[in-house]
Amino acid sequence: GGRLSGMMLNVLTAKPHVDAGKLRALGLTSQEPSAAMPGVPTIAQSGLPGYEALQWFGLLAPGGTPEPILERLQALILAAMNTPEMQDRLSKDGAYHVPNTPREFAAVIHYEIDKWTKLAKAINLQPQ
Repeated sequence: GGRLSGMMLNVLTAKPHVDAGKLRALGLTSQEPSAAMPGVPTIAQSGLPGYEALQWFGLLAPGGTPEPILERLQALILAAMNTPEMQDRLSKDGAYHVPNTPREFAAVIHYEIDKWTKLAKAINLQPQ
């Protein structure tokens, strides 16, 4: 019938369609509600406690990049991300900045790989 039963989109992609009445937002995959999508509950709030599936972005450098260069890059990126203009843009897009160190970000990446690998194994998905 030309209908889609469901899909997961990030807030930036979904918001214009929700605002235009073309899509109905049922829940957010973050742990916290989004100011960009007021009134839309999280999936955890809707009955699946602990549910979280985030879309995140980060910058990576080649292995072996000297520590002083990584520290300088991090300082410059942090300064840019903390400007009022960037904070306003992120907020409007339903995103937020999570400052962390290269080591902390590496831990996030490893956590996500482990989480989704366990899920794939639990539902018996085989890597291609």
